Amino acid sequence: MHGLARELGERLRIVELNVNEAIGQRARAVYSNDKVPTIILLNAAGSEDYRTEGKLPRTGRIRETLVSVE
Repeated sequence: MHGLARELGERLRIVELNVNEAIGQRARAVYSNDKVPTIILLNAAGSEDYRTEGKLPRTGRIRETLVSVE
């Protein structure tokens, strides 16, 4: 994720939350995720375009998703 942040930082914002902290607990309730880690890509309107839970996908898969929603 850090590599994607460096590569695409001007086009997106990456937010990492700790589910053991209050803000992480609130986000977990809002986005209804059960597994850690969870990666959710939201578009500019706030709609979910991509989600994976319980594993880290290859950054290529995330990159493909970002390109497909542009």
